[in-house]
Amino acid sequence: IEEAGLKGFRIGEAQVSEKHCGFVINRGGASADEIMQVILAVTERVEEKTGIRLETEVIPLGF
Repeated sequence: IEEAGLKGFRIGEAQVSEKHCGFVINRGGASADEIMQVILAVTERVEEKTGIRLETEVIPLGF
């Protein structure tokens, strides 16, 4: 994630942590949709740059 330049990447109030880029943080009022958008964008960009497909440790429900 860091190698792909996504530390601090943000959509709305959902952001990739600048300290630990394996975490998505809620800066206050982020919707579940914004969090999912960040996760999907990061997954796609990392795969484009590195060829590695990231997997989440949590299972999103209802999307």
